[in-house]
Amino acid sequence: MGKFIIRRMIIMVPVLLLVSMIAFSIILLLPGDPALAILGEELARDKQLYQALRDELGLDRPIPVQYADWLFKALRGNLGISVRNRQPIVEAIAQHLPPTLELSFIGMIIALIIAVPVGIISAVRPNSIEDMVGTIIAMVGVAVPHFWLGILFIYAFAVYWRLLPPSGYVNPMDDLGTNLKLMVMPAFTLGLGLGAVVMRQIRSSLIEVMQQEYITTARAKGLRENVVVTGHALKNALIPVVTVIGLQVGRLFGGAVVTETIFSIPGAGRLAVDSIYFRDFPVVQAVILVMAVAVLICNLAADVLYAYIDPRIRFG
Repeated sequence: MGKFIIRRMIIMVPVLLLVSMIAFSIILLLPGDPALAILGEELARDKQLYQALRDELGLDRPIPVQYADWLFKALRGNLGISVRNRQPIVEAIAQHLPPTLELSFIGMIIALIIAVPVGIISAVRPNSIEDMVGTIIAMVGVAVPHFWLGILFIYAFAVYWRLLPPSGYVNPMDDLGTNLKLMVMPAFTLGLGLGAVVMRQIRSSLIEVMQQEYITTARAKGLRENVVVTGHALKNALIPVVTVIGLQVGRLFGGAVVTETIFSIPGAGRLAVDSIYFRDFPVVQAVILVMAVAVLICNLAADVLYAYIDPRIRFG
């Protein structure tokens, strides 16, 4: 298993380099002078401030030198200083990342709670009423965008029925009950789309596995159907499901950007949106890089998990 993990980590290196190049290119893609675009015409009239920002961003140096300097600083944990409030970007991300991780984790749990039982029932009873209902739920979950679903939840549960608070965030260490109440709607908003994708994957994978000869043999031995499904079929059907979950982590973080904006959650996605609004592009660079690293780590965890499920993968 150790050699398998090392191989996967080596594969991650060129991907990280490519992502870092894309993140670094954000400032270079700004039209005209990046320092002028960040400060705006009013602030750029202050020549001292304008030149200080150019020096800080290293805009007078060749682009490869700028990239190498930015990358080496990032590897040492120095992501720069925020243009807006002069706060170290590492501190800003450390403050805003926990709400995003909490939202993503709860959203993933909700997705699995919905996807696993519905996917199994749809696979065991294909073309039944249960399967049709599951298919409709999956289609709605995939088709409905996060922003519309979030607004619908706010209107229904916060405005009309007054069951939940509409928006905001409270640290779970301060008040866990209020935190969970505030997280219910955003987590469902984020988790329904992922749950729909995972549910359809569980259904198709489990249907394929249920047609294998060893399942027929297990039934011929007189095993109960629930033992055949959960003890024999489900584990072998999980490999493509785990792969899909790993690939959907990026979508989960992307959806968190919209969800945090709608529900006023001070997470990393909201930090990126606010930084774009205030033209604080060094923060945007750093958030993109950190999110990309988080996605790659989750994909590595998915690789390790399905290698654990199927030993043939890690020994192949």
